[in-house]
Amino acid sequence: MRVHLVDATYELFRAYHAPRPPVRGRDGMALTAVAGLAGTLLALLRDEGATHVGCAHDRVIRSFRNDLWPGYKTEAGVPADLLAQFPVAEEAIEALGIPLWPMAELEADDALATAAARFDADPAVDQVLVCTPDKDLAQVVRGRRVVLRDRRRALDYDEEGVHTKWGVAPSAVPDRLALVGDAADGYPGIPGFGAVGAAALLAAFGSLEGIRDADPATWPPGIRGAARLAATLRERWADALLFRDLATLRLDAPVPERSAAELRWRGADRATWTAFCDRWGLPGLLLRPHRWHAA
Repeated sequence: MRVHLVDATYELFRAYHAPRPPVRGRDGMALTAVAGLAGTLLALLRDEGATHVGCAHDRVIRSFRNDLWPGYKTEAGVPADLLAQFPVAEEAIEALGIPLWPMAELEADDALATAAARFDADPAVDQVLVCTPDKDLAQVVRGRRVVLRDRRRALDYDEEGVHTKWGVAPSAVPDRLALVGDAADGYPGIPGFGAVGAAALLAAFGSLEGIRDADPATWPPGIRGAARLAATLRERWADALLFRDLATLRLDAPVPERSAAELRWRGADRATWTAFCDRWGLPGLLLRPHRWHAA
C-alpha cells in the first residue's frame, strides 16, 4: 500500500489564495478555503488513487518554537477570515472520515515527520508520500520509499531529487536551513552564508560541526571569504545550533494510529457529512463525496 500524508495547513492556505468563486456559509461566513480544502482532499482520494490518508493541521500558528526564538512565525499577517476557518477545516476533514492530527504545542510538520517515520517502519507499506512542497519536510525523505510530493506541480522528490533541488542529502536539510535561514519560519540563518555555499560546505564536511572544525583553507573552491565566514560561524555558533534545532522536525508528535491500515479511507459517513454541511451552511458540498460509508 501507499500512504499519503497531507499538510492540511498548506492546503487550506493554498485554497484561500487560489482564484476561485467565493463560498459563504451560515451568516455569510467566508468558507472558500474550507470548500477548497475539502475539494482537494476528495480529488486526492478520487483522482490520484490515494487509499490510506492522514492529515496534519496547525490548530494555531504558534508553537513551542516561539519560546526558543522570538522571531519565529506567528499569526501576524494571516488574514482574520482565514484564521476563522481553521476550526471549520478540522471539522471538514473529520467529517470526511480522514484521520486528523491537529497540532498546538508542536506543528503540523512535526506530525507529518512522526507519521512518515512510523509508517515507513510498517512492513505493509510500499511507499510514504508526504504531500507538501515545504522544504522542511525534505528531511524525512528516504530513498524512494519516503518521498515529498508537490501536488500542485505534480512533482515527487525522492532522495536524489532532494539533493538536486536543495543541494544536500535529506539528513542535512536542518543544517542547511541553520546556515541560510528560513524567511517563512522567521529565522535568519548565519550572515554571509548562501544556499550554494552552504550546500557545497555540507557536501564537503557533512554537518555544522564538520564545517566548524575544518580549516578554511580546505573549504571548497569558489567560496569567497572562507576565513571570514568561518569566524562568523564560530562567533554565531549558539545561533547556528538553535536554528538547526528549530529546523529539526520532532518525531514524537501525538499521532495515535499505530499502523498504516488504520489510515484506510472507507468513505464519508453520510449523516456526519450532512450534519457538517448543515451546521455551516454549505449545501454546495453535500454531494461532493464520491463514496459513502455507513458508521
